[in-house]
Amino acid sequence: MTTLIIGLVVFLGVHSISIVSWSWRDRCIARIGRPLWQAGYAAVALVGLVLVIRGYGIARQAPVFLYAPPSWLRDAATLLLVFVFPLLLAAYLPGRIRTRLKHPLLVATKIWAIAHLLANGTLADVLLFGSFLVWAGATRVSLKYRPVRPVPSLPASPWNDVIAVGLGVGIYLAFIAGLHAMLIGVPVILPRI
Repeated sequence: MTTLIIGLVVFLGVHSISIVSWSWRDRCIARIGRPLWQAGYAAVALVGLVLVIRGYGIARQAPVFLYAPPSWLRDAATLLLVFVFPLLLAAYLPGRIRTRLKHPLLVATKIWAIAHLLANGTLADVLLFGSFLVWAGATRVSLKYRPVRPVPSLPASPWNDVIAVGLGVGIYLAFIAGLHAMLIGVPVILPRI
């Protein structure tokens, strides 16, 4: 569990710099330059991500159960997740979805975290998905108080929503069909007991 916690602190910590002090971030970029900042940021985030993945894998080998979700709650979570990939893609494919939601990546993160908390009841799940849920909420609130920064994306187009939804649903179906089992080691649709 220690590896998971360290990974979450590192990964979400580096992603929380602008929440804590966007002005410090801007001063660092001005001092060392954007390319060096981005390289360091990416390196720290990657180390954190690797630790999260490794720590979560280790924690799953000896799970500490906090609650046992009923099967209908797992089904509800599976349905909720259909929105995650379209919203994730809409963050980088500006169209009506991005205009309406303002921060579709944060909405996708919240849905992803809530769905996984509904479907999984171990301590590692609560730590992992609960941390991401709290981070996404804190980030959303902090965006009201800091300068707007442009998000790298393609040019705005009404077709971007079609692409985001079509491609997002396709990725979701791939995860249902076995990609989740291949990457994470757990099938989305579990056998009924």
